[in-house]
Parts: sequence; C-alpha cells; structure tokens
Amino acid sequence: MQTLPLTAPSVRLRLPPPPGGGGSLGSRAKSLVGVLAIAASAPLLLGAADPPAWTRPQAPFPIAGPITYVGSEGIAAYLIKTGAGAILIDGTLAENAGMIERNIVAAGVRLRDVKLILVTHAHFDHAGAVATLKRATGAQVVAGVRDVRALETGVPQGETNYGVIRFPAAHVDRGVRDGDKVVLGTTTLTARATPGHTPGCTTWTMQIPDKPRPLDVVFPCSVSVAGNRLVGNRAYPGIVADYRRSIAMLGTLHADIVLPSHPELADVIARGKRRGAGDTTAFLDRALLPKIVAKAKVAFDADLARQAR
Repeated sequence: MQTLPLTAPSVRLRLPPPPGGGGSLGSRAKSLVGVLAIAASAPLLLGAADPPAWTRPQAPFPIAGPITYVGSEGIAAYLIKTGAGAILIDGTLAENAGMIERNIVAAGVRLRDVKLILVTHAHFDHAGAVATLKRATGAQVVAGVRDVRALETGVPQGETNYGVIRFPAAHVDRGVRDGDKVVLGTTTLTARATPGHTPGCTTWTMQIPDKPRPLDVVFPCSVSVAGNRLVGNRAYPGIVADYRRSIAMLGTLHADIVLPSHPELADVIARGKRRGAGDTTAFLDRALLPKIVAKAKVAFDADLARQAR
C-alpha cells in the first residue's frame, strides 16, 4: 500500500459494496455516514491504494491433490476438497467475496458444501470477505485463538505505520493453538502458531497422497514486517519475540509445496499456468520455504534495526 507518513493512528475507510451490487443513493449515503461516524475521531489515511491485482479476477486452477486455487490474481484463497465437503483457506478482500463464491462453484463445489473456513490472519486483505462467505456457505470459521477478538470486531490488533484498516467482523466458531488439528472427512490440517504479523497468525500444514511418499503442503502465514511497529508497540508488546520464534519455527518445517497468502511469494499463478493436466511437479519446490524464511529473517532484522535508531 502507498501511504503517507503518519504521526498518529488513522483509520482507512473501506466501503463494502451494497447488497446486490446496487442500492439507492439514499442507502449508499447512509452507509457512508455510518462509516464516517466510526472514524470521526481519527485522521484519515490518505493516498492509500490496494494493488490492482488484489481484486483482479483469476480463474480457479488445480494445484495438487485436492487443492484448488480460488483467489484473485493478487491475493490467495485455497479450496481443499474432501469426501465430507470442502475447506476454504482465507477469503481475501471484502469486495472479492462474490468472485471467491463464483470460483468455488466453478471449481465444482456447491457453496453449501464448504464446511470450514480457515483463516491465516486477521487483516483486511485476507479476512475481509470471511463474514460474507460464512453467510453464503454456512461454514464454521476457524482461526488462531489470539486473532479471534480482531476477527470478531473487525479491528486488527497492534500498531502500524499505516494506521487501522477495519474489515467486516466475522464470528469465529473455533480458536486454535499451536499443534491443534482440524479434521474434515479423512483430511487433516494442523495449525502452527506463527505470531508476529498478527498475534494469532496461523500457518496451516497438511499432507496429500503421492508416491513414493505423501507430499507436505505448507500454507505459511506471513512473517513480513509490513508496516508493523516493532519498537514501542504498546498494543502488542511481545511482537519482536513472537516474530523471532515464528521465523525460527518456520525454518524447521519441511515443505514439498508452499502456498502463501500472497501468491507472488511462491509464483503460484505462474506455476499454475505451467501445470499440465494431472501434473503437480510445477508446484514441487523443497528449497522454497527455506528461501522465504531466510529472506524474511534478513528483512526483519533490517527493519528492527531501522526502527530502533
């Protein structure tokens, strides 16, 4: 995001589209007045704009085994098909909800058959559409226990250099801790707590059948600083220690396939275009997670040193 330097907390306004994509001028005005009332006591974040790819449509495509990409071109959402229904990982932006719904259906899954929505972290660009998708599917929402309050209020925890970006609040049906299992049918995902980017940032792992052995798939939660205040963060005083533990823990994971929330980190879209029918080799990259972790550690150390000056 392009933002102006800030000296005080700010609120960025994100108006969700009106129901049905239309709405009268009066109803839209009421929505605007309501949002302005929330932000009346805080300065606005000016000059901020999401990358166009975040809302650019992307046709769904298979990745490996039961996993299908159903996100936008710039923000990932992953659909995992099981014999007992489907699991969705992340919802992307609030304005992408309709796109994600259409991609799920195009991937051959009825909306009512999505039984679980797993959240990596409570930020507007990954959890913004969760509330709408929960209503559309009836799915249960599962997230890191330390992000539950943020998801249920729509207000992320912590202090950043870009202020507060609210998103539609979503009820969380289950909060998970490190090592907890989420099971649907014969499919099991394991929650690995990777706090720092948010207090409840959760990396999800699973295995998919393959020969000569199952493949380890990791959906890493972000360990980028991305504007987080590392020094003097009164709302999240343990942020530095959390980042360090999470980066170290991610370095211990084995991943045959890495599927991040920001697809460009693993060239997910490009790999999908290279993927042949029934071929998973385009996504096999056992060196990728160590590279991501090493790069994140260097960036974190540099950001911490800069903020400590």
